[in-house]
Amino acid sequence: MTDGIHTEPSLSEGRTYRLNLVCVGTGRAQLAFTPTSAGTETEVPCDRSVVQQRITAHEPIRIDVDGTKGSTGVIAWQIDAI
Repeated sequence: MTDGIHTEPSLSEGRTYRLNLVCVGTGRAQLAFTPTSAGTETEVPCDRSVVQQRITAHEPIRIDVDGTKGSTGVIAWQIDAI
């Protein structure tokens, strides 16, 4: 998970979305948003659990997911309009 996920998705202002994340491997990853008001910083376990986060776009958003030290595996993500 050395690369993680770093994206600035094109979301429509004022719309609400659902971010789905899953990590498969060992350890955990950390989800963060810029600006922080876009969503809640969350830990993502690498045990195949799906973590969901609601996002409301009021300005451009950056999503960062980084593996913690010693974590291995892959991270998958999907954003759906609600």
